[in-house]
Amino acid sequence: MSQTPSLTKEDFEKASSSKELREIIKNKNIDITKVEKKIFYEEELKKLQIELVKLQQWISKNKKRVGIIFEGRDAAGKGGNIRRFSEHLNPRSTRLVALTKPTEIERGQWYFRRYIKELPNAGEIVFFDRSWYNRAVVEPVMGFCNESQYQNFMVQVPEFEHMLYEDNLVLIKFWFSISKDEQLSRFNARLETPLKRWKFSPVDKKGQELWDKYTHYKEQMFSKTHTSYSPWIIVRANDKKVARLECIRYVLSQFEYEGKDKALTTLLPDPNIIMRYYRSSKQID
Repeated sequence: MSQTPSLTKEDFEKASSSKELREIIKNKNIDITKVEKKIFYEEELKKLQIELVKLQQWISKNKKRVGIIFEGRDAAGKGGNIRRFSEHLNPRSTRLVALTKPTEIERGQWYFRRYIKELPNAGEIVFFDRSWYNRAVVEPVMGFCNESQYQNFMVQVPEFEHMLYEDNLVLIKFWFSISKDEQLSRFNARLETPLKRWKFSPVDKKGQELWDKYTHYKEQMFSKTHTSYSPWIIVRANDKKVARLECIRYVLSQFEYEGKDKALTTLLPDPNIIMRYYRSSKQID
């Protein structure tokens, strides 16, 4: 029985650089594809986060207002993306908005009111972990709103977003698209990991059962709320790490901030991962 090739202490002592170590590994026929992929991800993420710091400084200096919406099915990777975006940003001019279900008083108010209070101030970036689009998909699927409330929302949201656009608020809307099998795999991983078990809820469980209903309302949302001034950006998110890198690239590509020309990596998103919504596009969810 042949032995699995392995690295020895002598191999590490012999190599004076990572290039030499890679050559030794190659000569031993050791497959390090996963390791190289992880190293590439970590290096790219660091370079892109440096650019995010520059972008934040430019936004703060020029009193811009930026809101980034993260939408998608449960376990699509919204929270993980937000963490990588905000990890090294100045918390004084960055906010995360992840609202819980409305109170009794809020249920009696105009639907958009509680979100208006959370919009970015001058010089601020706000990340929305779900947003007013709860009413477009989750609420009608789960029966949390009635037909009249849903229809009113669908009529009002393009006008609401047009007002934000006219007021020079930059709004970026991401939809994280994953396959049904990938969602199930992530749900199972959450249940098996004690530190992630809190993420799994009864609503998540119904996500698989009501997959087709989610798809119906998602398509309705795209067709009625995708506009030239506030487009939906679809993220193919079955590969979490690739999705994180490409989302950051997309946001950076939307601004001409100081020092952008000195970026250490490409700031153009991969069009196979990041794309504007269009009706005939094939979606994995």
